[in-house]
Amino acid sequence: MDTFALATGDLFSLFGPVDTYLAPYITYVLLGLLVVNMVFRAVEYNQHVSQAEDGGADALTRNAGRVATNFLLVVGSFYYLTVEPHGGMVFSVLFLGVFITDLFEFESRKVEARRGIPIERPKGAIAASFLSLLYIAYQTLFFVIAPVWNGIV
Repeated sequence: MDTFALATGDLFSLFGPVDTYLAPYITYVLLGLLVVNMVFRAVEYNQHVSQAEDGGADALTRNAGRVATNFLLVVGSFYYLTVEPHGGMVFSVLFLGVFITDLFEFESRKVEARRGIPIERPKGAIAASFLSLLYIAYQTLFFVIAPVWNGIV
């Protein structure tokens, strides 16, 4: 293999066959996972409301689907970082913000249930995941606006 090719990024794949099959579609996978994550977030909110009414703060549990998609999105964003360094770095930082926000939002729901006040929507996590969704949709669906964009720029 040519040294110049390795230095410029041509013909270089960190994960070999995985890169061959997954790299061209990673943004589509991340976009789909993020949409599923947002659906599970809504399901989890409804679950928390009913759990708080039935059993208080000790009854609140995390939704397994949201936790699984969070894990897959963190791993996927780090993989995207190896495929496309700039886009992967931005998405990784955005989604790690969602991940950290989820930790604090769950504790906030427990405090609300403990105090007996109405359970609020996880506004911070919703805003952070929407921002992540906008970015990964831009990365994935850029081909839609590319002709207009290239005409202007």
